Amino acid sequence: MSLDANDFDQAVEKYHLALDEFMKGNPAPAKELFSQRDDVTLGNPFGPFAHGWKQVVETMEQAASNYRDGDATGFENIAKCVTSELAYLVEVERLRSKVGGRSDITPLALRVTSVFRPEDGLWKIVHRHADPITTAQPADSVLRR
Repeated sequence: MSLDANDFDQAVEKYHLALDEFMKGNPAPAKELFSQRDDVTLGNPFGPFAHGWKQVVETMEQAASNYRDGDATGFENIAKCVTSELAYLVEVERLRSKVGGRSDITPLALRVTSVFRPEDGLWKIVHRHADPITTAQPADSVLRR
């Protein structure tokens, strides 16, 4: 069975719904969408890359624990490509949540690249990279302080 662009669009819809739950502190729906193979990777705004299912799960659970009472408010599609063997999605995610120890719901935006591949008749995320850079930055912003 070959997956197509319509199947991918349905997977992205589930992904967006899972991110809504993630902003409430619930990583379970997102975990279901990730590959459980050894080559799965995750880079989030809270730390270094995670590699392999065990590290990815731990990283997702830790990241979700930083959010409460939030939701996903929108997704700006930058680029999408779907082939029979791989698909990718580049987006700006618009979110809001109580972050860390804050008591106020704060809007946030993440620049995200997600890579998917077919596994057992489903599109699975094999890589996600998210960071808060959504506007132009000065050259010295890449220097570690």
